[in-house]
Amino acid sequence: MTDWDKSAWRKKPRVQMPDYTDQAALAQVEAQLAKYPPLVFAGEAMRLRKELGRASRGEAFLLQGGDCAESFSDFSADGIRDTFKVMLQMAMVLTFGAKVPVIKVGRMAGQFAKPRSAPTETIDGVELPSYRGDIINELAFSEAARIPDPAKMLQAYTQAAATLNLLRAFSTGGLADVHKVHSWTLGFTESDEAEKYRAMAERIQDSLDFMQSAGVTADRMHSLQTVDFYTSHEALLLEYEEALTRLDATTGKTVAGSGHMIWIGDRTRQPDGAHVEFCRGVVNPVGLKCGPTTTADDLKVLMSKLNPDNDAGRLTLIARFGAGSVADHLPRLIKAVKDEGANVVWSCDPMHGNTIKSATGYKTRPFDDVLQEVQEFFGVHKAEGTIPGGVHFEMTGADVTECTGGVRAVTDEDLSDRYHTACDPRLNASQSLELAFLVAEELSAMRDAQPAAAKAS
Repeated sequence: MTDWDKSAWRKKPRVQMPDYTDQAALAQVEAQLAKYPPLVFAGEAMRLRKELGRASRGEAFLLQGGDCAESFSDFSADGIRDTFKVMLQMAMVLTFGAKVPVIKVGRMAGQFAKPRSAPTETIDGVELPSYRGDIINELAFSEAARIPDPAKMLQAYTQAAATLNLLRAFSTGGLADVHKVHSWTLGFTESDEAEKYRAMAERIQDSLDFMQSAGVTADRMHSLQTVDFYTSHEALLLEYEEALTRLDATTGKTVAGSGHMIWIGDRTRQPDGAHVEFCRGVVNPVGLKCGPTTTADDLKVLMSKLNPDNDAGRLTLIARFGAGSVADHLPRLIKAVKDEGANVVWSCDPMHGNTIKSATGYKTRPFDDVLQEVQEFFGVHKAEGTIPGGVHFEMTGADVTECTGGVRAVTDEDLSDRYHTACDPRLNASQSLELAFLVAEELSAMRDAQPAAAKAS
C-alpha cells in the first residue's frame, strides 16, 4: 500500500486514547518497543485470513472469546490454561453442530486497553480520569493511579509474550488432544442441570468411539492432538500498535506484530479517524464492531477503506446490537454489504449490547439476553439468505459470578460471591460451554435446513 505508513494515524483525529503528560518517557518506551521482536508474524496472520475466508463462505466457523480486559495482577499460567480449555470445549461442541472446522481466536495476549463511555468518573464527590486498562493506567481510585504511564506498555508486551508462549505450548503439547477435551465436556453434561445437553455430548462420544474403532486415533492423526490457536485484541492504543508494526522480511507485507487479528471498536470506527487509518494498512485480518449507530453509508466507506481489494477473510463485521434490537439494525447492514458485493465474515457479539445494572448494584449481563441476541442473529441471517460466520464472547475459564443465569442459575444476589472483572462482566466456564451447546443447535438446524446441493459443496 503506497499511500500509507504506520505513523499516518498521528495526523488523524484520535479518540479513546490517553494524553501522556511525559512525552519524553513515551518516546523512550516507543523506541524500546520498536526494538523488541514482534509477537506474531505475517505468515500466521495470512493463514488466519485464509481460514476466515472459509468462514465467509460457510466452510468454517469463527469462535472468538476471552477476557474483557487482561489484568496484570490476575495474570497466571492457570488462568491462561483454564480459558484455553473452555475455548477448546466450546470449539468441539460447535464443530459437531456446524460440521465444519472452528477457527479458535482468543481475546488474549494483547487485550489490555478498554474504551470508556466517559473520560472521567466521580466517587464520593471526587472526579478522576477513567480507568482505561492496565496498559494505560491503574484501577485504584487515586490521582496517581489514574495518570497514564507509558512504561505499562513494556509490561503489557512482556505479559503478552509469555501468554503467547504458553498458548503455543498448550496447542501442540497434548492439552488439545480431542479425547481429553471431550472428557472435560462430559464433566459439565453429567450435572443434573445440564441434562438437556447430554444427548449431544453422547453423540460426540459415539463419533469419537467410531473413529477409534476405525483406527483413526490421536496417535495416528496429528490433527487430533494439536490445534491452531490465534490471538486478537482491540487495536486501541495506537502508540503500542505502531511500535510493534513490522515490515515482514519473507512476504514484504506490513504486519501489526501485536496479535494475529485486531479489531476496531464501535467507539473508534470513524471513517476518517486514527484507528481506521492505522488498521487499513496492515495485512492482519481486521474486525469491525457494528453497533446500532452504524449507518449503511458509513459501513460502505469503511469496507472500502479496510478491504479495498475485497479479499475474503480480511474483514469481519462484529454485530453488537442488544437483545430485541437485531432485526432493527442487522438487515440494513446486510443490505449494504450485498449492495457492495463485499466479502465479509458476519460475527455476533451478544455481550456489549446486553449490559445492565443489577438490583444489587453490580454491572451484569443476563444469560438469557445473550442467548436471545445470538438466536436473533441466526434468525436474521436465515431470513436474508446470508451466512452467520462466527460468535464473539467475553468469557473466562474461571468460576466467576458476573453474568446472571445459565444452568447453574447465577442470581443477582450471587454476583458478589466471585465478581472479579475490572471492566465488563464475563461468562464463566459453565455459561460459556452452555452457550456453545445452544449455538451448536442453531448451526445444526441451519445446516439441516440447507438444500442437499449446498451441503455437498
